[in-house]
Amino acid sequence: MTVAKQAIRKKSGNKSNKIKLNASKKALLKAFLINHGQRVLRLGGEILSLAAAALILVITVLGRSAEKFAGVSLWSNLVPFATVVLVLSGVFFGLFRLWMKIRVPLTRRNANFPALLGVLVALGSGWYSAGLEFNRDLANLRGLVGGAAQAERVTLSHQVYAAYRRADLSQLQQMVERAKPYESVIQEAAGAYGVDTEVLMGVGAAESSFIPRDIKDGGRGLFQITAPPKPVVEWVGKKLGERQLDWRNSRHNALIGAATWRYYLKEMKGDLFLSLLAYNIGPKNGGLLSIMQQYGAKDFVTIQPYLQNLPRDYPIRVLTAALAFRLSKVEGKLPRYEEGDNAKRIQQIGIPGLNNQGW
Repeated sequence: MTVAKQAIRKKSGNKSNKIKLNASKKALLKAFLINHGQRVLRLGGEILSLAAAALILVITVLGRSAEKFAGVSLWSNLVPFATVVLVLSGVFFGLFRLWMKIRVPLTRRNANFPALLGVLVALGSGWYSAGLEFNRDLANLRGLVGGAAQAERVTLSHQVYAAYRRADLSQLQQMVERAKPYESVIQEAAGAYGVDTEVLMGVGAAESSFIPRDIKDGGRGLFQITAPPKPVVEWVGKKLGERQLDWRNSRHNALIGAATWRYYLKEMKGDLFLSLLAYNIGPKNGGLLSIMQQYGAKDFVTIQPYLQNLPRDYPIRVLTAALAFRLSKVEGKLPRYEEGDNAKRIQQIGIPGLNNQGW
């Protein structure tokens, strides 16, 4: 064999060995990643499951405590609540140590057992969180943390529920039926300007009861458009590619209504009740913002007493109609608020736009 052939064979052998070595390294790396990836997934699932269960437990305990120890007295209210928080911390420490002891023998039997048990605990907690008891605890905790803002929302929510209870459900049902031909254009308008579809349906109900017409004060169509702010007309005109808007056209009218509400939502810094009130009052004489500045009012509760000659109940009427639309879809009918446990169920379903119910 010539020297040249030996060199070629040697070089070929080295190359083959390198390929085998690289393949071996890749196989080891793949096995390492698979093994450790599975461990990370198991541990991550375990941690997330237990964290979810712990969160539900915290909300339940603090919500119950907020209800039981409600008040401002130091010794009968504040100190007992603080004691519950302190005891809860100790309970969590004890549960953590207990879990660490349990997971060792579980892991020896099967590496997946701790994660599976954690998922089962989370599922049980999730099932409990879907019930009315947890919703009540959550509402109590919101009242504790939310302070004046949450108290306002709860008060106004019950004004809406009371308005629904007093309403003629047969007339509400007729309005729901009249609204069906307009649902698609209202849904399009709500999506175009990022507002709540059900609340926008409620605005249409409060404005025209879904009987489009012109009235003496100048209102036209579904949303009784009179004098929308100039930016609104520009937004809708650009979207439609139209220089001249037809306010009697249901699609044009719905887009103007949605854009107008969006305008006032921004002006009122996202406050649902104030934005609806501003929509109804309109821009004349500076609109609602000018009235609030005049009287030093900061929210819907503080401005209500000054609106004796203005539609102070307008947001309540809008949200009552929006609630009716939601109930019609969820329940298939409009249940009577006062019958059986309907009140609790309706409160659990919640008022569109408020998002203050449920988990």
